[in-house]
Amino acid sequence: MEILLDCLPCMLRQALEASRLATDQTDLQEKIMEDSIRILLHYKEYKSSPDLCKAIHRAVKKHTCVKDPYAEIKKRDINAAKKILPDLLGFLKSKQNSLYWALKIAATGNIIDSAINNNGRMMECIEEELRKDFSICDLGHFQDKLKTAKSLLIIGDNAGETVFDRVLAERLFPLDTTYAVRSEPVINDATVEDAYASGLADYTKIISTGCSAPGAVLEDCSEEFLHTFECADIIISKGQGNFEALSGCGKPIFFLLKAKCEMISQKLGVCLNEYVFKHTESI
Repeated sequence: MEILLDCLPCMLRQALEASRLATDQTDLQEKIMEDSIRILLHYKEYKSSPDLCKAIHRAVKKHTCVKDPYAEIKKRDINAAKKILPDLLGFLKSKQNSLYWALKIAATGNIIDSAINNNGRMMECIEEELRKDFSICDLGHFQDKLKTAKSLLIIGDNAGETVFDRVLAERLFPLDTTYAVRSEPVINDATVEDAYASGLADYTKIISTGCSAPGAVLEDCSEEFLHTFECADIIISKGQGNFEALSGCGKPIFFLLKAKCEMISQKLGVCLNEYVFKHTESI
């Protein structure tokens, strides 16, 4: 997906947030913002928003020598999600169409950070989101694919979300499932370490995409990931960053996400903050 002008102020806000997480030194924060502005001046040279975001977050790491500014936030999100895992499994058990609701649980995991910050109403907030149906749901096509599929690739998104994805992976077990994450820390996205911390290794093979952008930019991915990507019978792409990186790549993909950005919602043909499980053939 092309980089839109609306993406640029978002990038600057991300740079400021990351700089403040990484250091309390104003002079370093200023250097990060100055570098970020210089990077944004050349935004047309980047493949997608995730590719541009990678460059900005490298500036944060360069000036602060902090490898993972979001480390504590990711740890907090994973631990909070693990605490409500029994509630998520109980919710799923109460539903008749368990595949639909396992997918919905996985999509809802994307809001774990805002739920935690909702004045102690985390589970209540999660339950409110779980009750919302998908605006678009290509479940029938997914079920048809599952009838003959021998392998599944899930491309993960943020760290706390991995616990919610564990529910989906367990529902699909024993399908041979690979779970792919970022090669190094970038914003609050999941790394291999985060995926293991969530318990996903019980139901999936965990690999790195080989790409450090907050989205699977194929030109930067490892041979291992690209082989898995090409050979998988089914691919599920989680979150907006992966959608931005992979939409238009020509590969059949199921995109599973909450449209939290106006530009993404317009691209998908849904309202802001609606949930989507959409196959590339219907985009």
